[in-house]
Amino acid sequence: MFYAIIGEDVPSSLERRMEIRPEHLARLQALQDEGRLLLAGPLPAVDSPDPGSAGFTGSLVVAEFDSLEDAQDWADADPYATGGVFARITVKPFRKVFPS
Repeated sequence: MFYAIIGEDVPSSLERRMEIRPEHLARLQALQDEGRLLLAGPLPAVDSPDPGSAGFTGSLVVAEFDSLEDAQDWADADPYATGGVFARITVKPFRKVFPS
């Protein structure tokens, strides 16, 4: 089943986010290589694809896991979670309808 993982950043997280981004991306690449990643990306703090110094308010990952517990464990081990970028993580089951 797919799960939506929403990580919400702590204030002023941009510098730390950029420092540990390669580790975060490596984990996402592994999910993609396994065919389990539906989509992933940051949530800009302003209405722009490049928010510059405004940074980001969080990240969204939608990926396939065996269970909600597995998805939560994966999210909790993410470098953004362990490295102080995320203040909070929400994991919810997700049912893909479109595109079909």
